[in-house]
Amino acid sequence: MRVVVAGGAGFLGSHLADALATRGDDVVILDDLSSGNASNVAHLVAAGHEFHVCNVAEELPEIGAVDAVCNLASPASPPFYLAHPLETLAVGSEGTRRLLELANQNGARFLLASTSEVYGDPKEHPQRETYWGNVNPVGPRSVYDEAKRFAEALTIAHAGTKGTNACIVRIFNTYGPRLDPGDGRVVSNFVRQALEGSPLTVYGDGRQTRSFCYVDDEVRGLIALLDATERGPINIGNPEEFTMLELVDAVLEVTRSTSTVVFEPLPTDDPTRRCPDITLAKTLLGWEPTISLREGLERLVEYLRGVQGVGE
Repeated sequence: MRVVVAGGAGFLGSHLADALATRGDDVVILDDLSSGNASNVAHLVAAGHEFHVCNVAEELPEIGAVDAVCNLASPASPPFYLAHPLETLAVGSEGTRRLLELANQNGARFLLASTSEVYGDPKEHPQRETYWGNVNPVGPRSVYDEAKRFAEALTIAHAGTKGTNACIVRIFNTYGPRLDPGDGRVVSNFVRQALEGSPLTVYGDGRQTRSFCYVDDEVRGLIALLDATERGPINIGNPEEFTMLELVDAVLEVTRSTSTVVFEPLPTDDPTRRCPDITLAKTLLGWEPTISLREGLERLVEYLRGVQGVGE
């Protein structure tokens, strides 16, 4: 297939582009490089795949006929989207609309990369796709949460009104190589701090939970949905649940760091629990994660030490 990957120079987008290219697809990468990095896809460009630097919320380049459009064009780093609220809302709304139109005009499959953040601070646990969520629409995190919730609504409306062949994946915390050490997400924070010998910063009492999906597993799930006929939303995440203190212990063990722990106040609207129910992914897509947290952390640490030189 000829597949557009918007946000394709970012952490997750570049891994998706890699996987598509590896199986023989022709990949067209779109990214404004505000949070992505051209080095993530330099090898794909060298191999003949297209790369356009553009802001999908403003315009799309002339691309030609395509078979699929994957919309990963949004910042996912909390410090970044909090610093760029209007841009984050724009890419979730106008950016999604432009990419839906591109898919519709080509009769192409459209995949929206949504997020577990649409569940907010959930009152249902684990979270099933039928759960409507508990989101503060005017809180500091709303610029990301509501951008994704609107993108989901727009995708469903486009499919229902114009017949666009669309699907939605809700992504839970993903980590792995190419995750920027300064990204601001908890796994990259802890690993970077441990490698540098700095105290690990835990917010609140550390008993809040998350589930962590290694990037290779996540990408397998995205492609499984892209190739299917399901519309979703479908959760793609690891159903193993860890407290932040358990994650601290795992990171210190893998890095063999003697870093201490410091506690800071919990950010506003920070969810207390987050864990996916992946029954739909298992039954409809035949997907489930296979890489344990320990193995995934070992791979990330090796990457940060060897490629990024963190801790040297």
